[in-house]
Amino acid sequence: MNTVTRIPAVLRAVCTTRAPYQAAVFRIGLALVIAAFLLREWPHRRVLYGDRSPLSFEMALDMARLDGAFSVLHWSGGRAWFEIVYALTIASALAVLVGWRTRTMSVLLMVGLMSVENRNPLVGDGGDNVLRIMVIYLVFTRCAQVWSLDARRARPGHPRPKDPKAPLCTRDTTGIALWVTTGLFLLVAFGWDTGWPLVLWLMWAIQGLWYAVDRARSGTEARALLDAGAAMLHNAAMLTIAIQVCLIYATSGWYKVQGSRWQEGSALHYVLELEYFTPWPGLSAFLAAHTVLVLLLSYGTVALQVAFPFTLANRRIKNALLAVMILEHAGIAVLLGIPFFSLAMIACDAVFLPTAFLVWLGARCTRPRRRPTVVESPTGAPATV
Repeated sequence: MNTVTRIPAVLRAVCTTRAPYQAAVFRIGLALVIAAFLLREWPHRRVLYGDRSPLSFEMALDMARLDGAFSVLHWSGGRAWFEIVYALTIASALAVLVGWRTRTMSVLLMVGLMSVENRNPLVGDGGDNVLRIMVIYLVFTRCAQVWSLDARRARPGHPRPKDPKAPLCTRDTTGIALWVTTGLFLLVAFGWDTGWPLVLWLMWAIQGLWYAVDRARSGTEARALLDAGAAMLHNAAMLTIAIQVCLIYATSGWYKVQGSRWQEGSALHYVLELEYFTPWPGLSAFLAAHTVLVLLLSYGTVALQVAFPFTLANRRIKNALLAVMILEHAGIAVLLGIPFFSLAMIACDAVFLPTAFLVWLGARCTRPRRRPTVVESPTGAPATV
């Protein structure tokens, strides 16, 4: 077989949406972590990121100029604007969680989270960095093809009028309203500035083009072209997420190897002695008292992180190691009291889960439970079927 005959097969592979279930789990996990994080910080939101923050509005503007950070909270230092942005970010996270208008809501979630986090970057940690990076990648994925309200609306049984002459009430009124509203907001807020505003304008224009082509009577080729482009962008984003996760584990593991405490296996012991990382003092003291267990956990953590990128070539080893990594993050969340970083990494690890397992899990979660039926037996006593 020559190269020419292999090109169509390669193009079909590239232009087909890959890993839709992994993308859906990634969407659900990331949105859940962001919503939980913002709700957890709700009582302290103004002190951390708002008008009562020790990092004043003027200081935040100076830091943004130096770092080039983007945040809509830099437009105004008042409480009202901050409350609106914070509440809309939570609402967009919940919308992405259930997969409602995911294309628009994922962009709003990206803008809202970056705005909140960049308002006061001094209070962030590794978990915040992971969320800021991954929420950008989420925008470019087709993460709502399964397990979402968008997927249910796109089913063949759902009415989708294609006639351009159809009344406005029979069209996608909600989508049109969202598109017009976001366009007016971009025009008022940014105008035609470059940088992040230009990226947002490009997304807005593509969304309008997609809707126009989707409703056109003779737009089959244009729809196929847009679909192929979206699939390629989705595949590239999923590959980037996987590479990013491997880089996080590899760099973390190799930096640990260079530390003397990790080399001698006592690093975890010192961590368990820090008050900041001991939400359960009794459990931490019990674990720190067992030297052999601390040694095994310290060496095991380094070995898992360094070896993870190299195990992706073997499916069985990768799946086994992935389960161990998820359990390790769950243990870190409970033992060291950093749940959001651990949950964010678990959501990122989901892109490596096998499709068969996710399909089985989805079937188990969506299968309706059969209620027992009470019938009367020949003897007159009730019987359960």
